[in-house]
Amino acid sequence: MLSIGSSLDRRCAYSGEVDVDAYAEAHHGEWTRLEELSGRRSLSGAEADELLDLYQRTATHLSVVRSLGPDPTLVRYLSWLLARARTRAGGARVTTWATVRSFLLERFPAALYRLRRWWLGTLVANVVVTAVMMLWLLEHPAVEQSLLGPRQIDELVTNDVEGYYHESAASHFATQVWVNNSWVAALCIALGVLGLPVLWLLFTNIANLAVIGAIMTRHDRGTLFWGLILPHGLLELTAVFVAAGVGLRLCWAWVDPGPLPRGRSLALEGRTAGTCVLGLALVLAVSGAIEGFVTPSGLPTWARVGIGVLAEVAFLLYVFVLGRAAVARGHTGDVDAALLDDRVATAA
Repeated sequence: MLSIGSSLDRRCAYSGEVDVDAYAEAHHGEWTRLEELSGRRSLSGAEADELLDLYQRTATHLSVVRSLGPDPTLVRYLSWLLARARTRAGGARVTTWATVRSFLLERFPAALYRLRRWWLGTLVANVVVTAVMMLWLLEHPAVEQSLLGPRQIDELVTNDVEGYYHESAASHFATQVWVNNSWVAALCIALGVLGLPVLWLLFTNIANLAVIGAIMTRHDRGTLFWGLILPHGLLELTAVFVAAGVGLRLCWAWVDPGPLPRGRSLALEGRTAGTCVLGLALVLAVSGAIEGFVTPSGLPTWARVGIGVLAEVAFLLYVFVLGRAAVARGHTGDVDAALLDDRVATAA
């Protein structure tokens, strides 16, 4: 039945030779099965996948039927069937451990590895620019005085930097930091499609870091500053640079789409960017927990920084071990092929 239906689809798409009755007879079994699955109260994982697959096929069938010379009765039936299946599918594709496992061990690390040149380049460039800015500010103390008054500098050095991490309870602080950083990462990806806005967003963040770092270093509080920044900052800033790199790749997808049509190139990178948004929210949850519970803790500086370094190393191993293996198995970071729209051949 399926092979006959596929043959009919191709013939209809290219020449319109097959009539509606023959087409309906070829696909009647699929429509009946879709109607049966849409009426069930509960579905297994395999049945939910089958329902989605049949839904996509039937959507294609409806398009073909309309192109053959619409049969109002059949069009109404297929439209009703698709509406019913759509409603059922909304609750059928529950998140399973297999789905979560696939995302964490294949889809997300594959996306990070495939886009590694973009975000690693972004990371290195920002680190270099931050270091240059700090060194320049240390050699030009007049700039510091033009940015902040003596009282503001004194407050910053003696209270503000350290007090920031003790403003609220650790759990509330961690949540607040996670939400803020997730928003910054999402902005980097969303604005990245335009190119320049994400560069400005990155510059404002590293300029703030460079200015405060230079002031703290000049006033012999550099050890305190880096002891507070590094535990969570390594992973947190890496996640932000990943988001920026992904956003810039999204921009490049329409500037230079390569062998793909511009629309398909942008769609591919857009779906992969969606994967990165979800994954980076988890990464930033980890850095937020470190910032909320480790950074302001009473642990010695070496222990707090050590935890930050371990988190960063774990992330890099995740990308370059799991991600590389996932890419070798054919994963790209894009959504499953079953979730993509069917492409129907059309006459040139």
